[in-house]
Amino acid sequence: MSKIRGAIVIDTNRCKGCALCVEACPFDLLEITPKKVNHKGYTYVQQKDWERCTGCTSCAVVCPDGCISVYRKKEEA
Repeated sequence: MSKIRGAIVIDTNRCKGCALCVEACPFDLLEITPKKVNHKGYTYVQQKDWERCTGCTSCAVVCPDGCISVYRKKEEA
């Protein structure tokens, strides 16, 4: 039996910390960095749980700056 796993890549230098992706994630896998800022001075989003991502692309769809890329891969169980 195989399982679909997702992986996201966040361009933290382009992220403005709007948190739309945090709200859109159905699995609560993203968070805004509380004390880190990017080179533009914005807090940015990071993935807090790598194991549960299914690659649903909800985060990437709502990102107004296109900072998130989602990849899906099939893992054999």
